[in-house]
Amino acid sequence: MATRAPEIRGCGTALVTPLRSDGEVDLESFRDLIQWQIASGIHFLVPCGTTGESATLSEREYRDVISTCVRSVNGRVPILAGAGSNNTEHAKHLARIAEDAGADAILTVAPYYNKPTQEGLFLHFREIARSVKIPLILYNVPGRTSSNILPDTLFRLAEQVENIAGVKEASGDLGQIMNVLRGRPARFRVLSGDDSFALSVVALGGEGVISVASNIIPSEMSELMELALAGDFDKAREVHYRFLPLMNLNFIESNPIPVKYALFRMGKIEESYRLPLCPLADASKKRMDQELERLNLLTTRV
Repeated sequence: MATRAPEIRGCGTALVTPLRSDGEVDLESFRDLIQWQIASGIHFLVPCGTTGESATLSEREYRDVISTCVRSVNGRVPILAGAGSNNTEHAKHLARIAEDAGADAILTVAPYYNKPTQEGLFLHFREIARSVKIPLILYNVPGRTSSNILPDTLFRLAEQVENIAGVKEASGDLGQIMNVLRGRPARFRVLSGDDSFALSVVALGGEGVISVASNIIPSEMSELMELALAGDFDKAREVHYRFLPLMNLNFIESNPIPVKYALFRMGKIEESYRLPLCPLADASKKRMDQELERLNLLTTRV
């Protein structure tokens, strides 16, 4: 019998990893963010994804962030932990750490830089899935990885690997996403990896979004997905268009630079990044400040 994923549906936040000014992970602020997210009605949480600067976390930090998330959530919402690498063995190692820490499922990104063939992608994801017992959601983001997981490869994985349960689709190609939705097995979840595509993906039959914007507006992004999943597209469009400028501004520079700056201006975290990421440019800060002020979210002054 196929492995069933936990209720990974609706809006899940790709959590930032707060850092102190000395560069250390700020677990206290992270716990506060989690409590705020859950109180705001978020449906699931995603620690240690690319928005969480996972590529620059040490193994100890990686384990601490996921364990802190698991303890803070205490079973209230599912936890989909990031565990990705362009080294298959390392990706398996991270997946086992996440499973041991109590994650409900794994989000694993396509290998970056290596540019594997479709067969290489199939073998990579199959190996990771075999290394754990919990479900896997694959992450397709060619703009970051230079590897596009094609629909036929997704279908092959879904059919042949019991615990591969879905995909976070951030290809930016709505035609490809529609082909995935049209041809997927019934149990296979399709989640938008782009906030601006989330309404479209759900309208076409998808299950939700893994969101960057919900770091800033968890209640509103959760409402957007609830309206869309209920088929109330008139109200969903109102929410979508109100927050579309913010969704786009979150990518004015490399994610998660803008969203971490926004959270800093909201008084949630310090403005701190791990190199090679660096602070937002002044012109971009001005644009983000203007949008936060328009939405009545700006709480700190600089």
